[in-house]
Amino acid sequence: MRHTISVLVENKFGVLSRISGLFSGRGYNIESLTVGETIDPQISIMTIVTTGDDQIIEQITKQLNKLIDVIKVTDMTELDHVEREMVLVKVAPKQEDKAEVLRLAEIFRGRVVDSGLTTYTLEITGDEKKIEAFIELIKPYSIKEFARTGKVAISREGVKKK
Repeated sequence: MRHTISVLVENKFGVLSRISGLFSGRGYNIESLTVGETIDPQISIMTIVTTGDDQIIEQITKQLNKLIDVIKVTDMTELDHVEREMVLVKVAPKQEDKAEVLRLAEIFRGRVVDSGLTTYTLEITGDEKKIEAFIELIKPYSIKEFARTGKVAISREGVKKK
């Protein structure tokens, strides 16, 4: 099962390396990883997406908690939470398809963040299913470049899923 793990860490040199080393050293795959400062610049939050059964996730969580620069580990999968990804897609549609590309971006509540003579760069934000659906629909319009973030997640006001 896929899990989204939130790790609050001290914003220090080498922390990312130690955490990714923990995963690779034990043969666990990181499917997605995002890192950014929190409101406190001395603390960063890492959102890690990995796959494993409950026993593997429990072992990962325990190992992460043992690292000295780790402040808090939360398996977001167990909480009611919001998660988002972002994708930037540069497309070069034919002249007759430009309106359709813009319509697709609008349907997915995306926006054009750059426009050239022959290309549009579109930004779409949403959950994984929304991003995947958009990518599938935009493929016929000549994707030139593609960049996708990992997940970011935050818990809702409630604690546990029902």
